[in-house]
Amino acid sequence: MRLSVDQLHVTLDRHRILGGVDIEAGPGDFVGLVGPNGSGKSTLLRAVYRSLRPADGVVRVGGELGSRAAALRTAAVLQDGTGSTGGLTVTETIALGRAPHHGLLGRDGPRDRQAVEEAIDLCAVRHLAHRDYGSLSGGERQRVLLARALAQQPHLLVLDELTNHLDIRARFELLHLVRSTATTTLAVLHDLDLAARFCDHLVVLDEGTAVAAGPVLDVLTPEVLAKVFGVAASARRDADGVVRLTYAADPLAADR
Repeated sequence: MRLSVDQLHVTLDRHRILGGVDIEAGPGDFVGLVGPNGSGKSTLLRAVYRSLRPADGVVRVGGELGSRAAALRTAAVLQDGTGSTGGLTVTETIALGRAPHHGLLGRDGPRDRQAVEEAIDLCAVRHLAHRDYGSLSGGERQRVLLARALAQQPHLLVLDELTNHLDIRARFELLHLVRSTATTTLAVLHDLDLAARFCDHLVVLDEGTAVAAGPVLDVLTPEVLAKVFGVAASARRDADGVVRLTYAADPLAADR
């Protein structure tokens, strides 16, 4: 499913948060949003997810502009995305992902139950199925929230710091899982090394503007890394196909 963001502007309390951002993601692409804190990454995700109305610009998911079509096709895991999960089991939490297909007052049918079961298995949370969601660890919760999003059977995944506060193994597991779904994904990632490793394309935001966008190696240049992130570093693709960052002995860029 193709995602197209064209000249997106967002203003909150009369302050410009995003100005003229463009994003293109093809079917199955994993696009990472990176940038310093306060650069507008989460705001951009909310505009794509339609939980925030932009001042100007267009968001299309598979060519569709309508909010109903976007709700069916787009699933999100946001930083405050636990929602109304208090007192629910893991299975009940994942089943919330089916709500866009029939409304909160609708009843689950066989197709809904099958989608939930498939998401449980895909995210390897069968052993947690009857646990209270509130009793889970941080990594377990993130895996369940991803399962909830996948139960929706979306064409576009929107992920806001999915790996935040997780240990390194859990980070790799979750991002490997996302890639294995082959679902078009737009994700905010705080860790540049993980973004370089897992993403097909990157969009670098700085003060609400996209200062670089494209394939990982075209974006993570020494100039961008120094100017936007304040570090002296370079990126290269090793023989194993993985893009890795190398930092200077003194990693703090002098010209920021």
